[in-house]
Amino acid sequence: MEELALESNAFFMGIEYLAVFCSGLMGGLCAVRKNYDLFAMLITAWLTALGGGIIRDVMLGSLPPVGISDRGFVLTALVSGLAIAVIHPEVDKLRWSMLTIDALAVGLFAVNGTSKALDLGTSGMTAVFMGMFTALGGGLVLNDVPMIIRDKHLYAVPSAVGCVLTVFVCRGVQWKMLDFTAEVVLDCAIVVLVVVMRLLSVKFSIMLPGAV
Repeated sequence: MEELALESNAFFMGIEYLAVFCSGLMGGLCAVRKNYDLFAMLITAWLTALGGGIIRDVMLGSLPPVGISDRGFVLTALVSGLAIAVIHPEVDKLRWSMLTIDALAVGLFAVNGTSKALDLGTSGMTAVFMGMFTALGGGLVLNDVPMIIRDKHLYAVPSAVGCVLTVFVCRGVQWKMLDFTAEVVLDCAIVVLVVVMRLLSVKFSIMLPGAV
């Protein structure tokens, strides 16, 4: 199994840890608002940060899932739960910072999830779903009505676009049309595109139409 492009870059690995931490903060913040106890905050933070990867790995048969086997990611998620118990009043004020980090998390998880699925031999369509599970699965524990459904701005759509584009990039690498450097550059561009789509949709209230 080949090393995933973004995971081979220390800078983007650092961003991924930051994304795990901030995803955990958002899950923990939801637990604070629901008056959960500290243990429940830790579990909610962990599930929010790593739940999507667990769903992906279980469905792909890549066991044990990274959400319980990668010590760095697990500790990062749990630390975010401890942190939110103390700093939750301040985190509530950092709306755009949290939106940006959350969008980064969605972009990175979408690209990595799709790439991992393709690396394990799935079809392109299956890889897109696995990428979306990775990016959005953890958010399903945030609310009775998940944020990816409740948020009317573009959330799942940027993830889907990122996953589809990642399939094309990975196929280009498999067919020897792209080298490793080109793969990293294009993967980074996809992450940026996901972030820009998400933030612009919030800034300018861009929403998909509902039922006629």
